[in-house]
Amino acid sequence: MTRTPRAFTLIELLVVISIIAVLMAILMPALARVKDQARDQACRANLKGVGLGIMMYLQDNDFTMPDFHTHSGNTNGHLWWDAAGNPLKAGADMAYWGIAFYEYTKEREVFGCAAFRNFCETLAKDLLYGGDHKLIYTSAYAGNGWLTKENTIRIPRHSEVIMAHDHMEPRIENSTADMLYANPGGVNLTHYRQGGGRDNWYRGIFRHNIRRSGNFETGGTLNILWLDGHVTSMNETNGEEVPKRWYDPLDKN
Repeated sequence: MTRTPRAFTLIELLVVISIIAVLMAILMPALARVKDQARDQACRANLKGVGLGIMMYLQDNDFTMPDFHTHSGNTNGHLWWDAAGNPLKAGADMAYWGIAFYEYTKEREVFGCAAFRNFCETLAKDLLYGGDHKLIYTSAYAGNGWLTKENTIRIPRHSEVIMAHDHMEPRIENSTADMLYANPGGVNLTHYRQGGGRDNWYRGIFRHNIRRSGNFETGGTLNILWLDGHVTSMNETNGEEVPKRWYDPLDKN
């Protein structure tokens, strides 16, 4: 005898949908974490590429860093091109510090990071880039301004000196206001914490593997390029365990 296939009842269909919803709720956070980790690894690889370019630059320039230049324009030095679309030269008032090494890296993209793009719109609005956040996609890392024009042969322990790291600024030179170390009894990054002039930028600094939603607590990490070319990750910190010498190895500031 031939049996007629039985269709799903409404209750059975709802049960199946509920099971799928539960599975998606379990899987989506895991997939998001995998995506974050993949982006983190890609950004680390880019930083290593930047490090290689810097090494080659130093070898060709008597191991002396370029002038990273203190910017006075409202763009704060994130840009690779002027308003007419012409490439900027290193040292121009609006120029990103990475331009000095572009001849060696050959690619602007190594100065970019997918996790940084989430915060570019805020920067483009605050820094008057005409709202075009794409202009600063490849300006993801802050250079250590205290190394400007420094002869690196004089610097000890290159593996303990910060060259660049994730940040919202393109260049850092204002001590605990924009660097990761803190003075005794204080905290770091005071310019970006509550009450600081740019407190809406904080979440863009420790921007990898974000686990918390607070304005001043991400539970995330940032990536650091050291002067010897290696790259490490640092958990969100208030700076207590970060020594000033990581930025200022010759104690000049």
